[in-house]
Amino acid sequence: MNDVEKTNIERQNSGKRMRRRKRMMSVYVIAVVLLVLTIGITMCFTFLFNIDSIVVSGESQTYDYMKIVEVSEIRAGDNLLRLNTKKSEQHIMDELLYVETAEVSRDFPSTLRINVTRCIPAYNVQYDDGVLLVSRQGKILSDNNFYSDIENLPVIYGLEPADTEAGKALKSVNQNKYEAFSQIISRFDRDDNTQIESIDITNEYEITVNYRNGLIFEMGNWNDVEYKLDLAQNVMNDENIKGKKGCLKMVGSNQCSFRGNGEVETTTAAVTTSTISTTTTTVTTEPVADYGYDDGYSDYDYYDDYNYNYNDSDGDGIPDDYNVWMDVDGDGYPDYGYTDYDGDGIPDQWG
Repeated sequence: MNDVEKTNIERQNSGKRMRRRKRMMSVYVIAVVLLVLTIGITMCFTFLFNIDSIVVSGESQTYDYMKIVEVSEIRAGDNLLRLNTKKSEQHIMDELLYVETAEVSRDFPSTLRINVTRCIPAYNVQYDDGVLLVSRQGKILSDNNFYSDIENLPVIYGLEPADTEAGKALKSVNQNKYEAFSQIISRFDRDDNTQIESIDITNEYEITVNYRNGLIFEMGNWNDVEYKLDLAQNVMNDENIKGKKGCLKMVGSNQCSFRGNGEVETTTAAVTTSTISTTTTTVTTEPVADYGYDDGYSDYDYYDDYNYNYNDSDGDGIPDDYNVWMDVDGDGYPDYGYTDYDGDGIPDQWG
């Protein structure tokens, strides 16, 4: 009788079936998970998280609750997850002239919150055809032919607005002037600056600030406007300067010189990492004649009686081209009898 030899055919087939079942089970599990997720997401965007209350907060003396909700274009029953909150915020600020900012936020499961702040008039912006009343954050509130005297608002000259329509954000056709304006806005946002009477940015390279206390600040170009205003304020608060009238002028990138009316006095302020410190030096000299061209300064100081423009690129207080600057008669020598005892070609009065 022949022996029967067993094979592993059935065992191999059984292993294949098990692997096939595991793969199918994985597919079933993934399908179930996807189905559950689909149902859950659908419910979230349809049946769940629908708005049943809208809360409006903040300051808005001009507009009531219903008006703010209406212009937001959000209604009870809308789904919180499907809202475009940024679009709603922009609608509120565009449609409501005296709303400065709007913040729309979701409070799950069913509440929407709208917080608004009112526009605060901050300054008058003079331009060729009139005067714009502008809010603290740069929103045009009105276009007038007069200066608003609300809280003695400062006046900005020379901005060249790109648009004068009420409700629009104020911009300039000159990018450098707009950069200076943006920094002024930032400064006004944290300090009302009611001590500033006017800011002239007609020439963006020679920006001038006039203070109500009689001081004039020549800050130079549009770079670092915030920093320069802080620097000037720090110098004005110095005990040796406080209460005096005169002219402040940027010297280099982190110093400020001061010349009081009828005296020679220099103040420099240097920046540290966290604060602005001040060092004061007073120099007494004999008065130098002023030849009467109504600038109030002596002839051999930084300010020429003829009001010539000059450049001082190295910051040493000496005009780069002093012969042209003071040589009105064209004889090659500075006018009004300068002396040059050391023979360096620089009038002794200048150093």
